[in-house]
Amino acid sequence: MELNQITLPVNNMKEAVRFYLTLGFTLIVDTPHYARFTCPDGDSTFSLALEEEAFENHSVIYFEHEALDELFENLSDKGVVFEQAPTDQRYLWREAVLKDPSGNKIKLYWAGENRINPPWRVKQRE
Repeated sequence: MELNQITLPVNNMKEAVRFYLTLGFTLIVDTPHYARFTCPDGDSTFSLALEEEAFENHSVIYFEHEALDELFENLSDKGVVFEQAPTDQRYLWREAVLKDPSGNKIKLYWAGENRINPPWRVKQRE
């Protein structure tokens, strides 16, 4: 089984699409109520769905990038506002935190080998 995509709610599709294009994603579906993007690396996708009603999304979407500090600087230079600059976390990931125009929380991170093989990984039974 493979994860196909995550869909985030947004309250302004044009503003949200512009934001994710600024982050470097490629728009592959563009309608007034739905947009879908491919990630710059790999074949992962994510989408946006226009919500007419007020919403609260407590999910966090993570996008991995090996040159995190450089990405942070490039996006900051483009006017992207971060809540947290790249910071080493106790769980061995380096993360920068921001929110999209609809308030969805995003973490740009780099974890290297620790992404799926942290020192505390559960040992698989045979």
